[in-house]
Order: sequence, then C-alpha cells, then structure tokens
Amino acid sequence: MRVTIERVDKRFDRTPVLREISLVVEDHELFFLLGPSGCGKTTLLRLLAGFYEPDAGEVRFGDRRMNGVPPHRRNTGMVFQNYALWPHLTVAENVVYGLDVRRLHGAEKRRRVSEALEMVRMEAYRDRSPNQLSGGQQQRVALARALVVRPDVLLLDEPLSNLDAQLRLEMRAEIRRIHQQTRITTVYVTHDQDEALSMADRIAVMREGRLEQLGDPRTLYRRPVNRFVGDFIGECNWLEGEVAARDPDGMIVRTARGLWRATAESKSSPGEPVWVGFRPEAVTLARGTPNGFLARIEEIAYLGRVEQYRLSADSETPLKAVESNPVAPRHPAEEVPCHVAPTDLIVVPR
Repeated sequence: MRVTIERVDKRFDRTPVLREISLVVEDHELFFLLGPSGCGKTTLLRLLAGFYEPDAGEVRFGDRRMNGVPPHRRNTGMVFQNYALWPHLTVAENVVYGLDVRRLHGAEKRRRVSEALEMVRMEAYRDRSPNQLSGGQQQRVALARALVVRPDVLLLDEPLSNLDAQLRLEMRAEIRRIHQQTRITTVYVTHDQDEALSMADRIAVMREGRLEQLGDPRTLYRRPVNRFVGDFIGECNWLEGEVAARDPDGMIVRTARGLWRATAESKSSPGEPVWVGFRPEAVTLARGTPNGFLARIEEIAYLGRVEQYRLSADSETPLKAVESNPVAPRHPAEEVPCHVAPTDLIVVPR
C-alpha cells in the first residue's frame, strides 16, 4: 500500500506540530521517521493511524483519501512503545483481539492467530500471560497482534525503546525479517540513529515539525543536506570555511587549517560560507594529500575493535577520529599526521 502525505499541517491549540509535511512511502517499504523528541514524528504516525486529523493537507492510502476516516476503517496495525497488552488475557487472547473486533469466527480465526504467533516465533507461549514474558517476548506479541489483522499499513511507535541493548539488536533483526516475509508497508518512528541506519529502506529526518531530508541510509550519512542532519545521523567534525573555487572535480574550500579539496556535491558558489564536515572514521592517521594536517592526541579510548581519539590541531575545536583494528598503541600528547580523502568530505551551507 502506497502512503501519500501531502502538505500536512497539525496544531495543538496554537502550537504548530507539523508544518507542510509532504512525502511518499512506497508500497512494501520499511520507512523510518527519525528525529529528536518533539520533532513531530509520533504525531505524524498517529495521524496516519487516524487518532489525529490534519488541520490542512491530505493523507492517502493508495488512491483512497483518508482524511476523516476513523482508525477502525483504515486497516492499519499499530505497535505502541509500551506494548499495550491486556494483562488478564493470554498471549493468544491478546493476539485474537483485533479479529474479534472484525467479527471473524471459527477455524479461520484460529488459523490466523497461529500463523501470526509462528511468524514472531511465539507459538509455544500462546497460553501464557504477558507478565510471564520478557520485554522482548511482549514486543513480539504486540507485533503479532498488529499483524494478525493483515494490515495494509503497519505503524511502529518506538517499539524497541524499552528493551535493553542486546534485545534491541535481536528485535531489529526480527522486525527486518518479518518485514521481508510479509512485505507490508511499514512506517517506523524512532530517535535511534543506529536503528534507522541498520533497518530502513528510506528515512525521513524531521526537526521542529518540518522535513529536513529524505533518502536512503547511505545517502543521509554520507551526504547530509545541512549540519543538523549531519550531526543527528552520527558524529561529525566541522570546520568553518568559504568556497575558494570550483572545478570539474568538485571544489576547494578555504578554512583556518588551509585549503581543503572536496568532491562533495554542493551548490555553493565561490565566496559563499560553508561548513566542511567529515566523520571520525574518515580520518586516516597517516601522511596524505590533499587535506593533510598535523594533530596532537588529547584523549584515547580503546574499545578493542576500534580506538577513539580526541585530537587538537592549532587552536580550533577538538576533532574526533576513529581507528579500526588498532594494533600499535598510541599515547596522549603524541603528534600524528592525519588526512581526509576528498570523497569523504561533506560541504553544506553555513
């Protein structure tokens, strides 16, 4: 089911929460709404569910206009952050609830409950109560309850936020597996960048009720359109600069650390102020040109598979660097040559 959101506004009293949001979630897509608390992502999800109505704009499922359509007539499945399971009902009774509301009876109802529980690998727990389950198991039951109605659109509201780190990793893989199996159009709300990057087909990054950037995870990470997106999708070092020149290979940016060569796509013209950004893992601790500089190690954090450094160079803001598979130990106050490849530079307007 294709979901179209067109110029949607939403206010609570006089406070704008969504401002002219327009985007399309393609059929079968696992689509993420990502942003900090208060950016409007959950409001947008609840608007898709029918719990809220837009003050302006239009929502369509396929060719069907959904404005004014109540939640029970949208054929959506919703998974809430707090699971919302009935504690006095068994696992199977919780899952069957949506089918009872739809007045499905007999063998078909039993078959669909078993099918949903098998899909989330909870068939063996069908007679237990929710308080006999772990957090991850409760989340699976909530997912089965949403899937059993065979929704056109599945809506997930920060479903992993109450789980510990290991369970979150397991459930990420499970949700991705289930999506690949069912191919249900899915809209997933989170503020966790790693969740979004590791699972999404595409991501909409939101801030203060507006859409900042829409794209696949790799594009958002490597080519953010502004500093907010670059900082929100992982860590980034930033230098103030000004475009000195453009040529067929990209551009040259003048900074306090000299001239930097970038192949980044940017519409900035010579003389315009820009931010030059690069990820910590893009810093190579070795001599290289272009974009080479000398830095001093201020802090070291050894994590086994990687070593993290806080670097200082001249009087500028400290930089972060990450070295994979570190072998030879480095030491605070050690001076190290560094460079960043032109293809790893991010250039955005300042």
